[in-house]
Amino acid sequence: MTTIDQQFVEYIVKSLVGHPDDVVIERVIDEKGVLLTLTVNPDDLGRVIGKRGMTAQSLRTLLRALGTKNDARYNLKIVNNDEDREQYASQSNDESDQVVEESTDTAVENEQSDLAKNTRKELAELDDLDI
Repeated sequence: MTTIDQQFVEYIVKSLVGHPDDVVIERVIDEKGVLLTLTVNPDDLGRVIGKRGMTAQSLRTLLRALGTKNDARYNLKIVNNDEDREQYASQSNDESDQVVEESTDTAVENEQSDLAKNTRKELAELDDLDI
């Protein structure tokens, strides 16, 4: 059974991502309020966080508004499940080092790996914020 807050976040996030079937929202109530844990496909993590974390911040603002209406305090945690993809990319990069010429595909993978690292850093900074 999903609650109105889960449905609210799910609707918004599924509208943003490329893999809407991979969106999972878990709900836990503790002494600090309601914690919604959002898990998305690793390819969609950047879309959910947004540039400089603006999309994630907007989601949290909307949740705060919902909390005002429902007399509840909401926290949104976005789970970084990108480790599996990073391990795969690093294995691919190790194999490509043996090749004399670096292909453009490997350059794109390196660029995506840097983007993923920056996204994880921004996500960690956002998780430290208390909204």
